[in-house]
Amino acid sequence: MPNSNREWVVTEYSGLSGIKLREYTPKQAGPGEVRLKVEAFALNWGDMDLMQGRYSFNFSQLPARIGCEAVGVVDQIGEGVTGIEMGERYCTLPYFYDMKGVSGDTVTIDARYLTKAPDGMEATEAGSIWMQFMTAYFPIAELARAAPGVNILVTAATSTAGYSALEIGRIRGANMIATSRFEYNREYLMKGGASHVYIGHGEGLPEALQEFTDGAGVHAVFDSIGAGMISQYSKALAKDAQIFTFGTLDEKLPELPMMELYQANATFKPYSLFHYIEDAEWKKKGLDFVYQALASGQIQPNVDRVFSMEEFTEAWQYLRAPRKKHGKVMIRV
Repeated sequence: MPNSNREWVVTEYSGLSGIKLREYTPKQAGPGEVRLKVEAFALNWGDMDLMQGRYSFNFSQLPARIGCEAVGVVDQIGEGVTGIEMGERYCTLPYFYDMKGVSGDTVTIDARYLTKAPDGMEATEAGSIWMQFMTAYFPIAELARAAPGVNILVTAATSTAGYSALEIGRIRGANMIATSRFEYNREYLMKGGASHVYIGHGEGLPEALQEFTDGAGVHAVFDSIGAGMISQYSKALAKDAQIFTFGTLDEKLPELPMMELYQANATFKPYSLFHYIEDAEWKKKGLDFVYQALASGQIQPNVDRVFSMEEFTEAWQYLRAPRKKHGKVMIRV
């Protein structure tokens, strides 16, 4: 089987029990498309939501591949594609991928969703960057306008997107406040850019936020938890605060604390990176920031562990378990 092409597919929406490794015949690159020989792909929490049928979209049919973050070498270029070099390494950008997931030996993708791999990086490093930093960039830098005097709360901040938010906020000079359930994460979060760290499940959070912001409250929240903490941090919102929710780690949609939102004139914004990738102007802003921050050493890849293609299920089990190490979990193809 070493010369055959393999892919992991979702056969039913039942989580890890519904995935299968199978052989397949690679597709040809159509007009506007590029085919990559995949070197590595990343695991992301949204992929698990998709495997369980509770993401913001489902696949148009099953079986379907999972994942939208990969790195590989161009081995075929479709008609009408310009600016892509054969034999060079590119990374995929997160997008509404439906039947074009990356969890295989090759992937055929719209050329709009490719970006050149940063120089001087190993494949698993280059493929680990884009989901986490692009997810965090738009809410933190563009929408919340992180800067000195701006107080930003990041829940579940040891997640890769949460940690990236701390780093971006630190670069822009904002007062970054991180949450975690475990005291052993405090040093890691401070290193990433947190000015303050709250440890707990929500108890005493409003009082802590008032202390961390000198009574001003938080101007923005980057929340991947879902229902868990919104009823607590909503008590410490600054006027015109923005809440960016982009995940449901506790597997429940939040019930909005409307009275607190009224009092703060706050905005609750369900946020999806994919829409910003679809917009060429917004996408360029994000890419320019990430490339510049990488080149200047302000950010860097953070890969926790690399698994083999055969260890896909084990990789997910590792990602979902409580960890004292943090960073991206990658599959080497």
